[in-house]
Amino acid sequence: MRVVVHPTMLAWALERAGMERDALSLRFPKLPDWLAGSAMPTLKQLELFAKATYAPLGAFFLPAPLMEALPIPDFRVMGGGWPRKPSPNLLETIYICQQRQEWYRAHVVAEREDPLSFVGSSTVESDALSVAASMRSALGLDLEERRRFPTWTDALRSFIGRADGLGILVMCSGVVLNNNKRHLDPEEFRGFALADPLAPLVFINGADTKAAQMFTLAHELAHIWLGQSALSDLPPSRALEDRVELWCNEVAAELLVPASSIHEAYSEEREFEAEIGRLARRYKVSSLVIIRRLFEVGILGRERYWHEYQLEEERLRGFPKKSGGNFYLTQAARVSKRFARALVISTMEGQTLHRDAFQLLGFSKYSTFQELGRSLGVLG
Repeated sequence: MRVVVHPTMLAWALERAGMERDALSLRFPKLPDWLAGSAMPTLKQLELFAKATYAPLGAFFLPAPLMEALPIPDFRVMGGGWPRKPSPNLLETIYICQQRQEWYRAHVVAEREDPLSFVGSSTVESDALSVAASMRSALGLDLEERRRFPTWTDALRSFIGRADGLGILVMCSGVVLNNNKRHLDPEEFRGFALADPLAPLVFINGADTKAAQMFTLAHELAHIWLGQSALSDLPPSRALEDRVELWCNEVAAELLVPASSIHEAYSEEREFEAEIGRLARRYKVSSLVIIRRLFEVGILGRERYWHEYQLEEERLRGFPKKSGGNFYLTQAARVSKRFARALVISTMEGQTLHRDAFQLLGFSKYSTFQELGRSLGVLG
């Protein structure tokens, strides 16, 4: 059975997915003919094409391409200009996180839990240093404890755990759901926040470096304190014009690397690169954050700052990224331990359908669900 599909819709799907025609030519030999309008796919072929391009099947039967707007404010600025169109991977990640947040919010309402007072407790008029201090107190962040962690991964895990303890759903993943073929691009976005007084959610792009993830988490938490949802890609070096992002970066920097602390910790006696590395290990942030912070507190002048920052960026490009780990520990981090624990318990008590739980988790097998529950200590 052939179906009538306008060639512009097929071209739209390719462009939306960031794919070239040649990339799918082996799987779909008739694709050039479909795009030329000289042939039409069968329904099965169209279904496979939709899956390959991550496009909804129903979209191919519309008279014109979908205008897909991001469902949250977009604060990304790529290369000093406007951000490019959101990829299917980014859109689907936001959508699934919104679904998880909606489920968890209903769960919290059913449990009669109170709204979280810190959500929306600040404004961009609030003093960034004071807000960072209150966040540090609420999260129980301790600089000396962080210094003792052997790796950035340990420090990040602790940071996430403290946010989780406050009631914030922190999800960290480098792929869409559990599809390891659909990688999230840190060049497209680093994280986002979905503010809600009952179910605040922060997503961190797990494909980024652990040191960068530390700053992303701090930045997105600042958005939660503002009570504002946002999509971000901003590294600490970017010269910002948006007042909200500028404020969030100021809060994040002060939260992770307090001005008073780095003034005391910095030593001019050491060779600069070695000192930057030492401070990065001490605060468990990236070396770029340290260089930026030294400029912000007046230790580095503007010209020296830009020179050292560009040198460090170039050096870091040569480092490979690492991934891997226990699947079930990774899965809990991908969906937030708080969310996963609540969902597993609700499902086992019969309050949530297994089908719905699997969809929210990205699972297809009951055994995988059981193993996740065991890893979280809620199933024997």
